Amino acid sequence: MSDSHPKKKALGRGLSALLESPESAGHIRELPEEYTAEHVAQVRVDQIEPNPFQPRIHFDEKELLELSGSIQAHGIIQPLTVRRIDANRYQLISGERRLKASIRAGLIQVPAYIRLANDEQMLEMALVENIQREDLNPLEIAISFQRLLEECQISQEDLSRKVGKDRSTVANYIRLLKLPTEIQVAVRDNLITMGHARALINVTDEQSQLVILKKILEKKLSVREVEEAVRNLGKKGTAGNQKTELPPKYEVAKLKLGDRLHSGVDIRLNRKGSGSLIIDFRSPDDFDRIMSKLES
Repeated sequence: MSDSHPKKKALGRGLSALLESPESAGHIRELPEEYTAEHVAQVRVDQIEPNPFQPRIHFDEKELLELSGSIQAHGIIQPLTVRRIDANRYQLISGERRLKASIRAGLIQVPAYIRLANDEQMLEMALVENIQREDLNPLEIAISFQRLLEECQISQEDLSRKVGKDRSTVANYIRLLKLPTEIQVAVRDNLITMGHARALINVTDEQSQLVILKKILEKKLSVREVEEAVRNLGKKGTAGNQKTELPPKYEVAKLKLGDRLHSGVDIRLNRKGSGSLIIDFRSPDDFDRIMSKLES
């Protein structure tokens, strides 16, 4: 874990000065308004409110205890990030895992970067920083990507640039959210890998997806074995309606259309060259939103 090595210099010069000052031993002095951005301050844990936009939905208790022990031994190497609400109240932007472990370790105060941000900026900062720095599982990353697209109204191209991943990788994560709940839970709980899930995405029938999931769990199938099972399943279809691999121009069209509509898009072709264009919508309002974009 990155917090397990005693690299005190990583905390920054601002924190070192605070650690050496008498004020840091007791209650935290009121910080001047300009004390923001990349400065590091000591903030009381009881002054930090949870982040309502926190993308992480699952914390491993064993890992929290291990991190807590590391913090007791070496302190916090990577400061949290918070935003100021008022003089003695802050809201967490990123670092909830470190905050939870610090509370378990009995810390009264923690090092934190203090930033000013509105709610939308806060959400974007929290999601991007967590994706880049925290050990999110693939489902949590997928949810984070989807929220960035929907709530921050950014394109997949901008999203891929912000998180340092190519567009196809971003699209693959988002496609996880199309899978049945049982498969999403299996991904979340690390019962199957993202490789398994990506193979299952190519199965169009939900019941077949769940049958293969059961085989993965019972027989501990590898990703390659699942891909083979999916290929064999496809061969059972008739020649007239069997789904074939999409030519590059259709894959590009899927990405562009999905990016424009902020929605899941799929193109299915059969061997005769005909096919279908499928656009996902989540509600009647979302349907109206998509139609307005298509008509504009």
